Amino acid sequence: MGTLFRLFPQTQTGENSLPAEIIEISSPAGSIGPGPSDDRMYVIFPVDKAQEYGLHEDENGYPYVYLPPWDGPVYAPAMPDDNGHFLHYDNPDDPAFHAAHTYASIRFTLDIWERYFGQPIEWYFHKFYQQAEVVILPKFENAQIGRGFIEIGTDVNKQDGSLSPFTLNFDVIAHEVGHGVLLTLVGEPEQGRETAEFLGFQESSGDVVSMISALHFDSVVDQVLESTSGNLYRANHLSRFAETSSIDQIRMANNNSRLSDFTAGWKDSHLLAQPLTGAIYDILVDVFHEELVRVGAISSTLEELSDSLEGSPEYEQYLQADFEAAYAAAPELFRESLLYARDAVATLLIDTWARLSPNDLHYTDFHHAMLKAEKALFDGQYRNIINVNFIWRDIGSATVGPRLPKDKDEKHSAAGHSHKSEYDHAEHDHAKQDHEASEAEQTSGLVANAAGRRGRVRPSFAERYWQARAG
Repeated sequence: MGTLFRLFPQTQTGENSLPAEIIEISSPAGSIGPGPSDDRMYVIFPVDKAQEYGLHEDENGYPYVYLPPWDGPVYAPAMPDDNGHFLHYDNPDDPAFHAAHTYASIRFTLDIWERYFGQPIEWYFHKFYQQAEVVILPKFENAQIGRGFIEIGTDVNKQDGSLSPFTLNFDVIAHEVGHGVLLTLVGEPEQGRETAEFLGFQESSGDVVSMISALHFDSVVDQVLESTSGNLYRANHLSRFAETSSIDQIRMANNNSRLSDFTAGWKDSHLLAQPLTGAIYDILVDVFHEELVRVGAISSTLEELSDSLEGSPEYEQYLQADFEAAYAAAPELFRESLLYARDAVATLLIDTWARLSPNDLHYTDFHHAMLKAEKALFDGQYRNIINVNFIWRDIGSATVGPRLPKDKDEKHSAAGHSHKSEYDHAEHDHAKQDHEASEAEQTSGLVANAAGRRGRVRPSFAERYWQARAG
C-alpha cells in the first residue's frame, strides 16, 4: 500500500474551494521519513532563511548564485504516524500540514506523469543533487524550481493584504514540477539557441502539467462536469491556473490568444504561452467531444455545432441547454469520456515532448512533433483536430517579434471564451521561469520561478503570518 495524505485540489482562498481529498502516493507506507522526506526530496521549513535561492548580487553589485543545501536551523518536521501515513495532519493552521501538503503535491504530480511516461522521471539536476531541497519560505512572494531545490512562498494580495500560502496551492506546486519534468524530458537549450517560443513552451507546459494533474482529483472532475454539464468552454476550475481567490486568477487555458498577437513583439513569456496552451486545451475538449459521440452521450450534430460556434459569443447561448440535457441523461458517460480525453492527451504530450529538441524551438516544431506522436499512438484519429487547432492559433503562419521592455506596473488581460480578468502580472503570475535573469543563467537551468523576483527580500505580511503559525 502507498502512503496516504490529505491534499487540497484547489487553493483555499477561492469562493468555491474544494475540500481536501485523501490521496495515495506511490511511496510505500513506512518508507517516508521526517520532513516529509524520501530518496527524491526532503521538505524543510528554515528558521530565518534570509533570501531565496538563485541569482543575487553582493554588496558590491557582483552577481552570485545561491544554491542548497540550507545549513541553518529548521522548524520541527512533519512526521508519519505509526502506520507510515500523514492523515493526522489536517489543520491548515499547522505548519507541519503545509510541509506534508507540499510534499504530497510534488509526489502526486510526479506519480501521475511517471505513470504516463512508463518509468521514473529524474530531476533534471540529478547529476548535481540526488534530492531536491523543498523549502517553505513564507517571506518569498513566489514559487520556483532550480538546481537542487523547489521553494514555495506566499501570495500577498496587494489590495487587501490577504494571504494565500502556495504550500496549499496544488496548481502552483504542480506547475513547478511541470518545469522540472520538461527540463528532464526535453532538456535545456545550448548557449545562444534559446528562443522566445522555448520560454513560452516552458510556461505552457507547466500549466498543462498542472491541468492534467488536477483531473486526477475526483472532486475536480465532479466539479468541472457539474458546473459545465460537459461544456468545457464555460469558465471552470480546469481552465484556470494559479488561482489565488475567487476573482484573482492568472491565466486561462480557455482563451482566444493567437501567435499573431505577438508579431510586433512580446513582453512576457507567460502571455506568449497562451496560444500554445489554448491549442492544447482545445484539443482536449475536441477529443472529449469525439469520445462523447462515440459512446452515444451526445449527437454528432451537437458536436459539429460545438465546433462551428467555438470561440463565438453565441456558443453558450445556443449550446448550453443541449449539453445540460445530455449530461443529465448520462453523467457517467461524460465522466468516462473526460477521463479518456485526459489520458489520451497526456500520453500524446509525453510522446510529443520526447520528439522535441530544446534548441531553436518554435511552436511549429511542437505541432509537427505532436502529429508524429498522434500517428504513432492513434494512427491519424485526431490528426485533423490537432491541425485545426494549431492553424486557428496562427501557429505556422505567424512569426514572433522581438522582446519588448515591460512598462512599470504593467497590467495584462487574460481573456477566455466566457471570462475576462485583469491582473497585475508582476505581482500575481505564478508561472515559473524568471527570464529577467541573465542569458547565461537562463540557459544553465539554475532557476525557474513564478513572479520573476530575484535578490529582493523584504519583511511582509506573509512573513509575520508564518512566524505566528510556526509559534
